[in-house]
Amino acid sequence: MDAGKTVKKMTDAPDYKCKELTEKVIKAFYTVYNTLGYGFLEKVYENALMIELAKMGISAIAQSPLQVFYDGKIVGEYCADILVEHCLIVEIKATKNLILEHEAQLLNYLKATKIEVGLLLNFGPKPEVKRKAFDNSRK
Repeated sequence: MDAGKTVKKMTDAPDYKCKELTEKVIKAFYTVYNTLGYGFLEKVYENALMIELAKMGISAIAQSPLQVFYDGKIVGEYCADILVEHCLIVEIKATKNLILEHEAQLLNYLKATKIEVGLLLNFGPKPEVKRKAFDNSRK
């Protein structure tokens, strides 16, 4: 290796909110995916992911109600597939491919709630993970 070149390591990656937690949830996602594979309904993956997160000692609530705000007022409520450690929304899909509407759905959840980080996990023919963030200061 040339003395003038530097090697970028994973530890050099920029820090982001809930980094350690999102990495653990992604690890749990791949464990579930590699065990169950493709073809089940979303609820099956949700249940399996809840088991895997519990085994990892991670606090999570399935179908957790979250309030949606507009102009500082509650205008509705929806249920997150999984709310992890009260700071990470996990939206589960079991579809052929993730599409922009799936990403928009998660981003809208982040914009409308006090949660700042979300993961979109697709248990499709190939596993897919998308991470979205929306800072509370922008809300």
